[in-house]
This record gives sequence, structure tokens and C-alpha cells, in this order.
Amino acid sequence: MPGEGQAIASYVMSGQRIPRRGEVGLTSKQISNYEDLGYVMSGSRHKRMNAIRIRKENQVYSVEEKRALSLLNFEEKAAREKKLMADMRAFLKTKAGGEEK
Repeated sequence: MPGEGQAIASYVMSGQRIPRRGEVGLTSKQISNYEDLGYVMSGSRHKRMNAIRIRKENQVYSVEEKRALSLLNFEEKAAREKKLMADMRAFLKTKAGGEEK
């Protein structure tokens, strides 16, 4: 389905349980309440549905991990460049100050 990955990602990002077939339209809290009462939700009984759900969750998590890793790499690179620029400015300042004497 178009947009399915984005919908799943929104559930994961908000820390909610991804609904399975037969659970669409219920909130994560409602599903948890039903399961706590002892109901077995339709997707919970099917090995194939569980495998698909786990695979999709892993895809979303890997995308989230990649996004977090790229953000961390970007921040580290920016910090290195900032330090390099500060060192270069200090070097040029000492060189410029030494030539004026």
C-alpha cells in the first residue's frame, strides 16, 4: 500500500505498537487493554503476519538508525571543521602578529 511505510514509521517514532490486520482503527492503548483482558488479537495468531510485522518494524528501525547515525556523523564533521577553522584562525593570527614586529 502506498504510504504504508510512512504510517508504520509514525507509529514507531511515537513509541506506539504497530497495528496488525484486524486491529486497524483501534488505538495502541485499546489494543493493549484488550490483550491485557485476555483477548487474542487476530494478527497475534498468525506466524506469517507476525513475520511480516517484525520485518516491517525492523525496516523502520533500520531507517531510523540510519537517520540518527547520519545526523551524528554530520554533527561530528561540523565539530571537526569548527575546530580546524579555530586552529587556522589562531595560526593566522600568530603569523600576522609576528610579521608586524
